[in-house]
Amino acid sequence: MPGPTASPARVRPARVRVLSVAGTDPTGGAGIHADLKSFAAHGAYGMAVVTALVAQNTHGVRAVHVPDVAFLRAQLDAVSDDVTVDAVKIGMLGTRAVADEVAAWLARTRPPVVVLDPVMVATSGDRLLDRDAEEAVRRLVAHADLVTPNLPELGVLLGEPAARTWRAAVDQARRLARASAVTVLLKGGHLDGDASPDAVVDATTVVELDAVRVATTATHGTGCSLSAAVAALRPRRPDWVTAVREAKAWLTGAIAAGEALAVGSGRGPVDHLHHAATLGAPPFGDEAWDAVADVRAACDDLPFVRALADGTLRTDAFEAYLHQDALYLAAYSRVLARASELAPDGAAQAFWARGASRCLDVEAELHRDRLDRAGRAWGGPASAVTTGYTDHLLAVGARGSYAELTAAVLPCYWLYADIGARVLARAGDLGAHPYGDWIGTYGDPGFAAAADEARRLTDEAAREVGAATRARMLAAFVRSCEHEVAFFDQVDAAAPAPRGPAALAAAGRAAP
Repeated sequence: MPGPTASPARVRPARVRVLSVAGTDPTGGAGIHADLKSFAAHGAYGMAVVTALVAQNTHGVRAVHVPDVAFLRAQLDAVSDDVTVDAVKIGMLGTRAVADEVAAWLARTRPPVVVLDPVMVATSGDRLLDRDAEEAVRRLVAHADLVTPNLPELGVLLGEPAARTWRAAVDQARRLARASAVTVLLKGGHLDGDASPDAVVDATTVVELDAVRVATTATHGTGCSLSAAVAALRPRRPDWVTAVREAKAWLTGAIAAGEALAVGSGRGPVDHLHHAATLGAPPFGDEAWDAVADVRAACDDLPFVRALADGTLRTDAFEAYLHQDALYLAAYSRVLARASELAPDGAAQAFWARGASRCLDVEAELHRDRLDRAGRAWGGPASAVTTGYTDHLLAVGARGSYAELTAAVLPCYWLYADIGARVLARAGDLGAHPYGDWIGTYGDPGFAAAADEARRLTDEAAREVGAATRARMLAAFVRSCEHEVAFFDQVDAAAPAPRGPAALAAAGRAAP
């Protein structure tokens, strides 16, 4: 199925550039140390400005030293004078002067994404800031896009007691969102029970994100790690809910794997790199292409492909194939539109949206023109093979992640371009070939560019997922390649073709 073409991709940095403004943790589990690990775990380039030097371990804080704010200002300006900052995560501030200095820097530089983790109340319930500093953090909320308080901190931001129930907490989050024009990531970890609910709350909506509470001692730095992960993800995710959902799933795995680190004898850290099986792995496309070597070889031997290349394919068989292709492309367009919805940034959104449009506006028109010129009125149902393929794609689009969906749609670009290049090479003079106009689409530089861009986007998506998601990506890719072979093979080029689409639908074999 000749897929959509693409215009040249807009150049953009290889990594999101994220700045942590927070305190230290010499044991590495919280503060800027946790933030930098979280950034790296999500494919971002991390930077850090130190607000406070903290002597702490897995049992608690022993001492805090806050440098003069003039040095803080020098650190902040040193970064923003030289580096484009895509997102900022703000953690421990410590004093009113520090909070006001950070607020002034935000007002000057206006970073596109600001996540504020208002470190105000310890897990023990101890207040970490004096009253003046608490008021300064409240003012800082106005400079944030997302604020991530736990329940005691949410109460402090509103000047109220901490909520004792989830319903009361949601009400508090709504009021903070409306009063400060900020989105609130409400964290329910302080509530009793087996669940650990979170919610993304803005002035008009509440989206709850449930998760099972992990029974573990590895909870040190979870708030820092979650807010940092969201900051790293948001510049390439379409909305806060998508970024938070992905970060929360990652953190659940990091918490579950934390005890195995054996760091400290108290509340240990999470394992930020629990998905390390994918670190240092080859590009997804290389792995996936090797996995379907036998499938690719099978395509070249199909009677339909051989007959199409040498021009001996019967006209009625080719037209039956075109009809199924048109039905496929109508569904494929919807799947590409879904990929555009899930895409993490504008460039990827635009690429998949252009692909969806081309399927409808260009490829379907080519089918109609060819069939109309032949004087045939094809209007029957999809074959079992076509339905099997489109059901697979639609299912991945409905329940899978963006990364899984890119892997599922990639073969229609890449495998088709690969097969088409060899068909084109064997076809000879296209002007004399009965299907020269169709085969010529394989030589379209725009189609080749689209296949390259689809692979690049899939490789990029694979770099930001864990081992389990990458395995699902590979399974989706292989399955789509198998469907591609079945699609080529559904018309028997050596026997009389079924007469009309209804016969083809009845004769179509189930996809492998």
